[in-house]
Amino acid sequence: MIFGKSKLELKVGVFVFFGLIILIMFVLMIGNFRTWSLGYRVNVIFNFINGVKVGAPVRFAGVDVGEVKSINIVFVDSQPLSKVRVTCWVKNVVKIPADSTVWVNTLGLLGEKYVEIMPGKDYKNVLAENQSLDGNDPIAMHEVAALAKNLVGDLDASFVKIKNGEGTIGKLLSDETIYNELEATMKDIRRNPWKLFWKTKEKPVK
Repeated sequence: MIFGKSKLELKVGVFVFFGLIILIMFVLMIGNFRTWSLGYRVNVIFNFINGVKVGAPVRFAGVDVGEVKSINIVFVDSQPLSKVRVTCWVKNVVKIPADSTVWVNTLGLLGEKYVEIMPGKDYKNVLAENQSLDGNDPIAMHEVAALAKNLVGDLDASFVKIKNGEGTIGKLLSDETIYNELEATMKDIRRNPWKLFWKTKEKPVK
């Protein structure tokens, strides 16, 4: 009877032990702890990040190598504008040259933002732990809308000028003399197609 009770307690103990292991692994995954992979953190400084969130992917040459760990607004005394510091965790095997280009890119059709790093060439000078790199700011949507509006306005103004006979294209389309000369030339070519292959001899200058 005692043996059976001990066997039951052993089974319960093993069950609890494996349950605790699974729970610990689950907590580590939820907390994004990199216990099974070594890495380091680098900072990218932007003026505008266009909706990048903590946990967004970090890509190096198009390959997922890490994720965004924190986003903070920082103030620089020597500059009147505030900056955005994006702290990225990347794998130890990734070496980021100091002359690399960093920007915010869009992932897929859903528009998820992520940090894209295009490696530079100066591998003798790579970023170390907590070093910073300046990023290229993405274009804001209101700037795109303003640019499109200005482009449409310029096209409208160009069409008005053409319609009023202004400019080279406007004169070509509105000048009846040019149209009549062109039409006469085309009729002459249709009547005498050999003129297309005949080169008129120039008279010698005396």
